[in-house]
Amino acid sequence: MNQFKDMLAPPPVTLPEDPAAAAVADTPDDISVLAAKARQHPDSPLVWAVLAEHALATTATDSASDVDAITAYALSRTGYHRGLDRLRGNGWKGFGPVPYAHEPNRGVLRAIAALARAARLIGEDNEYDRCRALLSDCDPESVATLLGP
Repeated sequence: MNQFKDMLAPPPVTLPEDPAAAAVADTPDDISVLAAKARQHPDSPLVWAVLAEHALATTATDSASDVDAITAYALSRTGYHRGLDRLRGNGWKGFGPVPYAHEPNRGVLRAIAALARAARLIGEDNEYDRCRALLSDCDPESVATLLGP
């Protein structure tokens, strides 16, 4: 594939390792450990994204409530903002590539996707569209991976 390279575009952002990455890798399904890591590393978009993903999974059950949906939204919104903080702190100017292939970038991209899914869950379709567009701007191939077709 021959792709035009925009010489004025910023270089891709490659974030350093997320401070909670090891804990998430070791105990991805232990909500108590993840919550403790969120308290230890509130700046970690990855831990907030994983907590949001767990909350979103809860909303798929028959016993899900509005509280579950709002909890998923709040967790994902926190991850989204922590992700933007992390991107900006590493030179991102609000646009430009954030490759999903670079493992430390995935927490931010997962947080954006979680917010998109949670926004759709509570009927905030404009927010879903904005998050989907942001994911596409960061890494077009990540959209299918994180949100589906």
